[in-house]
Amino acid sequence: MDDAVSTSISGMTCMSCVGRVEDALSSLEGAYNINVNLDSGKVSLQGVALDVTEQTIISLGYGVGNKEQVVVQKSEFNWKDGGIWKQSAHNTKWCLIGCSIGEFGTLAAYQHYGIHHHLSWDLITPGSGSFDLYIIFLFLLPLINGLATSVMLETAILVRGQMDFRNALSTAFGMSFISMLMMEIAMEVTDLIYTGGQLGLDPMAVIPMLIVGFLTPWPYNYWRLKKYGISCH
Repeated sequence: MDDAVSTSISGMTCMSCVGRVEDALSSLEGAYNINVNLDSGKVSLQGVALDVTEQTIISLGYGVGNKEQVVVQKSEFNWKDGGIWKQSAHNTKWCLIGCSIGEFGTLAAYQHYGIHHHLSWDLITPGSGSFDLYIIFLFLLPLINGLATSVMLETAILVRGQMDFRNALSTAFGMSFISMLMMEIAMEVTDLIYTGGQLGLDPMAVIPMLIVGFLTPWPYNYWRLKKYGISCH
């Protein structure tokens, strides 16, 4: 029987992270008795050398061993990791689905109920004589609702991955908010371009909004996952 090897791992935040590490280690020839513990941040297995185990974990974007080793890994950041691009695209996809539910739903409601206002510089400039907080709120509401539905979806995914609700909600806010905000702003600006600055949903804008919404935060999600090993899913 092979001796067990173990190491510490940093950067795991949820059960999906555990699954990623387990899948990667399971693919190593001879690996068995794999145990990845989220709470203790420890990994152990048999049948594979320690250096191979740690290199596999590092390739996923997580840190291993002591703090000095983690710092060395972070300094080796690059934009060429295909696996990280794939994983960050997966994360961005779920974020986009969540944001789109609230954003498109609100804009479609504006269209259905005939709520039409035109965005202008005077409208968003206090003291201009036409500054209207209610109309500003109407323009911000699709963004707010998109953020809310995305957080709800991300939280549900994390809870399904066996994280308790409180930590899941905190994780969804903490790790995804910047990405979601970038996504929402890009999508709403794209829609306003198609509508000429008017509230509502132009059907021709849907596909461009989805494309822009995906591409805008994707590099940020890659950077965060590659540099810090932080991923929601």
